[in-house]
Amino acid sequence: MNRNTTSNESGFFNAWRVIGWGTIVGLILLPAAAMQFTGEVNWTAEDFVFASVMLGGVGLAFEMAVRASGSMAYRAGAAVALGLCLLLLWANAAVGIVGSEDEPVNLLFNLIPLLALFGAIGARFRASGMAVAMAATAGAQVLVGIGLQMAGHFTWVFTGIWAAGWLFSAWLFRRAAGKG
Repeated sequence: MNRNTTSNESGFFNAWRVIGWGTIVGLILLPAAAMQFTGEVNWTAEDFVFASVMLGGVGLAFEMAVRASGSMAYRAGAAVALGLCLLLLWANAAVGIVGSEDEPVNLLFNLIPLLALFGAIGARFRASGMAVAMAATAGAQVLVGIGLQMAGHFTWVFTGIWAAGWLFSAWLFRRAAGKG
């Protein structure tokens, strides 16, 4: 039986891929359009490169996750983890989690996605290991929050939301491994 590769769900032009990459391109072009209408948005070439690398990197990582497993729980766990990494790094670079983006203590928050990445690599991207890596990332998020609280910075709401996100990702990976 002949299959048309353009309609093949796992093919290059699958509708979900077009929607995903189209969304990324749209998000990158949105500030360029906004700059035509308001002076409030003033991105430089560096900002566009940063956005392209961040969003493109997440897109590529999700492509790899989709290829790594057909499990919807695995894919959802990867989407949650990648979304958390993206939002954490983006917010930290844009305005900073504690004070401004120039506050040195904010560098601690950049270590959290690195831990998730190294944990995923150590787990060889297997669902059961990914569950452990995301749970460890949640623990690291809480430890950073406790340390900052002890230093007089209020980050409990942020810490709680992100730790819950990491734990949700861990739960999804655990389900993908058949253990939850």
